[in-house]
Parts: sequence; C-alpha cells; structure tokens
Amino acid sequence: MKQMHLAAHFPGVNSTTVWTDPRSRSQIDFSSFEHLARTAERGKFDFFFLAEGLRLREHNGRIHDLDVVGRPESLTVLNALAAVTERLGLAATVNATFNEPYELARRLATLDHLSDGRAAWNVVTSSDAFTGENFRRGGYLDRADRYTRAAEFVSTARELWDSWTPEGDSRPFAHSGQHFDISGEFTVPRSPQGHPVVIQAGDSDEGREFAASAADVIFTRHGTLEAGRRFYADVKARLAKYGRQPGDLKIMPGVTVVLGDTDAEAQQNAAEIRHQQVSPQNAILALEQIWGRDLSSYDPDGPLPDIDPDPASDLVQGRVRVADPLAAAARWRELSEAKGLSIRQTAIEATARQSFIGSPATVAAELETFVATDAADGFILVPHLTPGGLDGFVDRVVPLLQERGAFRTEYTGSTLRSHLGLARPVWKS
Repeated sequence: MKQMHLAAHFPGVNSTTVWTDPRSRSQIDFSSFEHLARTAERGKFDFFFLAEGLRLREHNGRIHDLDVVGRPESLTVLNALAAVTERLGLAATVNATFNEPYELARRLATLDHLSDGRAAWNVVTSSDAFTGENFRRGGYLDRADRYTRAAEFVSTARELWDSWTPEGDSRPFAHSGQHFDISGEFTVPRSPQGHPVVIQAGDSDEGREFAASAADVIFTRHGTLEAGRRFYADVKARLAKYGRQPGDLKIMPGVTVVLGDTDAEAQQNAAEIRHQQVSPQNAILALEQIWGRDLSSYDPDGPLPDIDPDPASDLVQGRVRVADPLAAAARWRELSEAKGLSIRQTAIEATARQSFIGSPATVAAELETFVATDAADGFILVPHLTPGGLDGFVDRVVPLLQERGAFRTEYTGSTLRSHLGLARPVWKS
C-alpha cells in the first residue's frame, strides 16, 4: 500500500487560527511550539513546518490585527525544537529574495547537524517592495526574476553543502552566475543528510516548474480530489526533463481537518469554526484585500459591492497580492449570486482551505483515497488552534491510518530524508 506522509504546520499568524477560543495560546511562547512539535512526533509525522513573516503586514495604513504580537524567526525556533524532539523533521520557511546563499546554507547545515539530519528549507520568493524596505538591498524583483534567483540560490546552496567531502575534507568553492558571484571556504562540514530537504510552496506554472527541477517536496493547495489528481499528474510529468523519477518529489497539499463523533457533528463543528475564523470584521478585510478599497461602510450581512476592484491599490501591504483582482471579484460575485450569499457568507466559502470533515473513520478513509488515487503523497495539516489543534487528529485518526497500513507505526530511520523515502544526495566532486 502506498504510504502517506504527514506534516504539521504551526498555526501562527493567520486567519485560520481561532484566537477567540479559550484553548488558544501564545504564538510566541516556546511552550506553544514545543506542544505542537511533540504532538506531531507522537503521531510519527514526517516534519514540523514553520511559516515566515519578514515584515508586519498593514491594512489601510495600520498594522494588521493578526501581527500585533510579533512574528518570530523560524530557524531560531527550530534549533530550540531540535533539543526537545528526536525524529521529527524541522522545516523553516526562508525567503530566497532577501537572503544570501552563504549565510543561509550555513544556518541550514547547522540545524541539520544539531538535529542529526532533520532539517528542511521551504523556499519562498517575494516581489513585494514593501517587505524589501526592511533590507539593505530594498526594492523588489519581477516575478520571472525572483524564480531565476531562487533556482540559482538553491543550486548555489547545494554547491556549498558539497564543498565538504563525505570524509570530512573541506575544499574551496567558487560560484559565478547571474545573481551570485561568491568564492571562499564553507565553515560547516557535510551534514547528516548530505543536503537539508528542499520544499517549495506554490501552485503557479513557474512554481511547479521550479519544484520539478529543484525541490524534494511541494507544498500546495487544491480544493477537490479531481483538482488534486490534475495537479499531481502535471507536476510529476515535469520531472523527467530534469532526469528525476516520480518518487523524487513528494506532493503535500495544506489541509484542515475537523472531527466529530459523527459526520453530522463534524459538519456542525466545521460551520462553527468557519464562523469564528471569518468574523464580520474579517469578512470585510478579506473583501478589501481583493477590491483594494476601503469597504468599512459595507454591511457584512449585506450584498457584495457593485463597484470594481482597484488593481493599483496599496491598501493592503505585506500580504500576497491577488494576481487578478477583477477575475477574483467576478468569482466572488458568481458564488454570491448563485447561492444568495452575503459578504460574510461569501467570504466563508471563498476563503476555505481544502478540508476533511467527518468522524475519525470518515476522515481516515478520505485521506487514504487522496493518496491511493494519486491526488497527493501526503498532507501538511493546518490546525485551527494554537497549539493543541492536532491533539484530536493524532489520538483518533492516526491510529486508524496505521490499522489500515497507510501510515507508519514507528519511525524506521533517523533523518527527514528517510521519513520521506528520499535518497541521500550523491556527492558531487
């Protein structure tokens, strides 16, 4: 049976988290990170996944509500977690636009040593000049340029990791390319995995191609079984041109899970969670992110605006921009008109992640179907509570997956590559 891969996304600063729930705790205290990581390891998950925020987001000139308590740096947190976990992979999201290969390769190699081979790097890019103001270089890169820089960044990091032989001898490195011209000697010996695992997040054509050429895992999002199968087939078909096999890249969409003792109870729980996630205020904020206009005078329980979005708006800063606001607004209007939905009801439906909702048995069966029919190789779970949002899944769903033979009962290796079934990189002399 095809084995499922599972990862845990820490629900830090995002609109998925229900901060009003009395069980919700700090997104800064180390105890929160430790709780979720220990839960994931108890469930034999492949890795623990942290997002990144390089600047506090703004909405209509004010710091976004979700950012007011701060955003910690991923690698620092993961180095601490390496001391309180034994087998769980540790994945940091780090931007390839506003970092440099030598320093980042060194930090990742250090984490790989401290964790005995459990480090991973989720490569992301940015074309956001607002974020770039925090950095000496500033400015931004065009969409095409940010992917060429990212591709060269990854290949340069791998050159640095290969500058030490497996026997422990260091050699000088030299790289000259479009974005980087560096030479010297790398300070960290070859790590336990050879190279940290590389993850890529994105659904665009450029992102898919970059993942096919350079990534070990792709973190994606799709809403239905059929969409997942199409994405899976498309990305896997791109691997051959780079001399890679289908198993060399794991496809792991981000998903949410809502459980109940029965399917009906789970549906009721899910509806309550979505209403907490998309409050009247959050519904207007979601609308403004697309329309690029101040819509605070609109009634969340009323109809969508009859005005068009402003594509040149800078109302929202530091968030991923909607690629085509006019098309996005048209989709929202179509949904609203077809079902007779208010602003808030439309936002609840339109902003939902891929969700698995049901009893533990129903959820286990649906997850297995996605993997068995090649809609995914596994899943990155995004819980709605910090930090206890995975407790129920680990206690009630994982045992069923194990009984079905779809998921490991014990770790069989010590490194993240072994968990994912990825070969150790061949050293390039």
